[in-house]
Parts: sequence; C-alpha cells; structure tokens
Amino acid sequence: MKKSVDIERFEKRLGYKFKDPKYLLEALTHPSFSSTNRADNQRLEFIGDRVLGLIVAEAIAKQDPMASEGKLAPRFNALVRKEACSGVAQEIDLGLVLKLGRSEMITGGRRKNAVLGDAMEAVLAAVYLDGGFLAAKDIILRLWAKRISSVELDARDSKTRLQEWAQARQLEPPVYTLIDRSGPDHSPIFNIQVKLKTGEIMCAKAGNKRDAEQAAAKLMLETLKDKE
Repeated sequence: MKKSVDIERFEKRLGYKFKDPKYLLEALTHPSFSSTNRADNQRLEFIGDRVLGLIVAEAIAKQDPMASEGKLAPRFNALVRKEACSGVAQEIDLGLVLKLGRSEMITGGRRKNAVLGDAMEAVLAAVYLDGGFLAAKDIILRLWAKRISSVELDARDSKTRLQEWAQARQLEPPVYTLIDRSGPDHSPIFNIQVKLKTGEIMCAKAGNKRDAEQAAAKLMLETLKDKE
C-alpha cells in the first residue's frame, strides 16, 4: 500500500514509520467515515487505551517509588484522560490526517477532544500491533514526557483544587456562570465566569463549557497564589 505525502509527514511527526500502513489507516478512520468494507478506529482505540494505561502506570510508579496508590491514581488519571490524549494529538497535528464523514467535518470534528483523543489511542494501538510493545512504549514515553514530568501539578483538575481551596477556608463552593456563547453552532466559544464568596471573579473562554470552567478555575488559582 503506497503512502500519501500527508501520511509520511505524519509518521515523521509521530516518530514512527509503519511497516504495514493498514494499521495506521484503520487508526485514522473515524466511525463517521467507515463503511461495511472499511474498519473504523473503535477497536484500536480499545486496545490503545490499555497499552497507554500500562505504560503510563509503569512510568509514574518508577518516577516516584515511594508514592502510595492513592497518590498515583490521580496522576494516572490526569495522564490518560481524553483531554491529555487530545492534547498530544494536537501537538502532532493528528487532526490533519483523520478520515471523517462529511457531517463530522462540518461540526469541527478535527478539533474535538473526543475525536482526537480516541484517534490518538487508536494510533498507539496501531504502533503496538505494527512494531510491538517496545515501539509503543518509546512513542508514549516521548510524546507524554513533559506531562509525566509535571503530572503532580495536573493530578487534580483545576475545579477540584479551587473547591478544596475554598473548603479549607470554610468558604462556599465557587460558582460558575455562563456569561455568553459566541461563534457558529459547529464551533462555539463559551465564556465562563467563576466567582468566590470573597468577591474574586475570573473569566475564561473555550470550545466547550467544561474546558472553559477548568480554564477559569486555573486562572483563579494563579491569582490567589499571587496574593498569598
């Protein structure tokens, strides 16, 4: 099977050259594009999730040999959750080579966390099936390197940390409010405000409410840290 120029460029960004391109083709095929004659990437996503989990679990356990399961679990979750996989996918421009159905393309599928995260896991499975466990391990440890080294900072999401900050000071939980929504239906922008009982207010924008709330909470935590 002859590889396209786009696929060869993606392999360079990924850092792995497939011996059998069929694995990569399947990994890049979203269910909206598939047909009875072409497999989509859902089965590979299932495999890739397990491969990623094993390698990440081993990496963080080696990184902190004295950490308890209670401390390792949130770090693990931060590294394997859909947002982390989507972030890696964006860094290697995975969205550029995804095969999407027309409806998914129109609704901005190449930028969706769920689509990118699933595809990233499928690509990891494709590497595992094509090159074996060590090849997959090399890819994951390289692409996740910065996240693994700084995982302690991200182990608890910003909303959780802000709520814990408020509870520690016997304050009511932060209040999140949708200020406005802009942009077209297929690519909306949500502006979320977070407010503390003490009067502090911070706003942030993102492509979905959850990310906007997390971004607002993160900005609030940074502001509170500067004041301490």
